[in-house]
Amino acid sequence: YARDDRGRFHLPAEYVESVRRAGGIPWLIPPGEERWRELFAQLDALLLTGGGDVDPVFYGGKPHVTIYGVDRVRDETEIALARAAVAEHKPTLAICRGCQIVNVALGGTLIEHLPEEVGQRVPHRGEGPRSWAFHAVTVQAGSRLAEILGTLEPEPASSHHQAIRLLAAGLDTVARAADGTIEAVELRGHPFFEAVQWHPEHTASSDPIQQRLFDALVDAARCRGSFPC
Repeated sequence: YARDDRGRFHLPAEYVESVRRAGGIPWLIPPGEERWRELFAQLDALLLTGGGDVDPVFYGGKPHVTIYGVDRVRDETEIALARAAVAEHKPTLAICRGCQIVNVALGGTLIEHLPEEVGQRVPHRGEGPRSWAFHAVTVQAGSRLAEILGTLEPEPASSHHQAIRLLAAGLDTVARAADGTIEAVELRGHPFFEAVQWHPEHTASSDPIQQRLFDALVDAARCRGSFPC
């Protein structure tokens, strides 16, 4: 995540633990790393995590009172990483904010505040900070995501107030919530590029369906991008 008010970089441990359970070695890249390309060259896969909102300046959006946690240094770093993963066919899993970063990096836009667009019939986040909502997601049959999860109706943990508005060229929608919100996308023609709007890391330790996303990422890394091996 971005540097906090105590001058520290940090990341929720659930991401690290989920990668380790899958057999991968997590390697964290701090926002603003100028020599990120040297690190990126050593990686077999990329995981883009959740966090604060993307600065609307990067997608031509509008300021909104609910936008929080903006850090342009992190945005710039992750947009560059996402574009490199596309160009180099690096296996990629993008989560929540990561899903939004991918869409912005490829030319798409975001909904600044989801409840104003789709209402609150489907809860996309809990009531307080770091609180969660659980709701059903409908996955497209025949998609790679459906193959990974092994179900067309998962009920994952969510904590977000933004989502994809205009889908970037090259991305395909492969899951939606009941209110129409885009919940997952895949990059056409890429060996392994999955982006989900929910938080699989939050329940992966107890929910094999969500852990399968990390397992599939590490498998793709092990097999140099091909999926399945």
